Amino acid sequence: MGLFLLWFLFGIGIFIQIIYLLVIFGRTAFYKLPKSGGNTADEEAVTVVVPAHNEYKNLKVLIPKLFEQDYPKYDVLVINDRSTDRTKRLLEEMMAIYPRLRSVTVKYTPAHVTSKKYALTLGIKVAKSDVILLTDADCMPASDQWIRKMTKPVRTQDKVFSIGYSGYERVSGFLNKWIQFETLKTGLYYLSFALWKAPFMGVGRNLCYRRSFFMEVKAFKGIWHIEGGDDDLFVNRYATGKNTAVVIDPEANTLSKPKENWKEYKVQKKRHLHAGKYYRGEDKRKIGFYALSHALFWIGGLGLLIYFGLEGNWERFLIVFGIILVRSFLLLGIFTSASKKINGSKVPANILINDFLYLGYFWVLGSVSHQSKDIQWK
Repeated sequence: MGLFLLWFLFGIGIFIQIIYLLVIFGRTAFYKLPKSGGNTADEEAVTVVVPAHNEYKNLKVLIPKLFEQDYPKYDVLVINDRSTDRTKRLLEEMMAIYPRLRSVTVKYTPAHVTSKKYALTLGIKVAKSDVILLTDADCMPASDQWIRKMTKPVRTQDKVFSIGYSGYERVSGFLNKWIQFETLKTGLYYLSFALWKAPFMGVGRNLCYRRSFFMEVKAFKGIWHIEGGDDDLFVNRYATGKNTAVVIDPEANTLSKPKENWKEYKVQKKRHLHAGKYYRGEDKRKIGFYALSHALFWIGGLGLLIYFGLEGNWERFLIVFGIILVRSFLLLGIFTSASKKINGSKVPANILINDFLYLGYFWVLGSVSHQSKDIQWK
């Protein structure tokens, strides 16, 4: 009975894994990058919105970079959210240099309203343009075509949402290798399902939508009290296969500074994972089926290897090991192809090791985040 159960778990796990890897993640891995089109003479104006809380050092670098964009009609709005550093003085100095830079100062956050959502709402409400392009203060556009390419579906294809990818800088160390893997994996989730006309999230570091739609649905109505979720929960509520487009193009990405220690990373991921508990049921299942099949695959596979190893049944041991090996090569191939399409770069290191470690990450940190009550933005 125990052997049958192990085979059953292993079989179900590998079956669902192959479906996800080939049918779903394959949509990103085998995505055909569109040819660059010519510029149009009447391109719609865009407002780049950057929420910032004590981001003096990052804004000092980001703002000049934003004004290197190759796009004719855009302005930059920085939302100074209760900063106590030199952010306000910096913005005053920068506005004298860059006429298209504006700022909104948030002095307090009302009770029962989370700070970032309140700051974003105040900023978007006074934005000059209907097309809003969001990023964070610690992000950098990957190219001078970022605005043009990220906003194109909203400007020219009558879309409400344009979902992009935001990666992290590569540095040495195991933590960064893990961040690269987990970020790519998350990107495969939401980009692939959006390509399948079933979008369920986006990241505020690289997200575009229309101001008019934001105001029409009354901003973050229904999710004001949830810390985080200004990006993924907003998209989860309103994005559909018809009103949402995906932008997969290395020139349309943003690049963020990665966390430098595990404590900071844990705080960040707890916030991200905590928001997932408020997703629609069908979207929880999209993530859950993969995570469950991943666990069944490894539990069943390792259980069978131990069982046949102890019995000395090396023929069946090799069969199970061979199936694990085939799935590993398939995973590596999908991730390698997806990384080239999304980032234009090689696959992150330690993919296979991190894939196994993902078991603990998802089930342990995910469970802790689900129950946590100490989630905060800054």
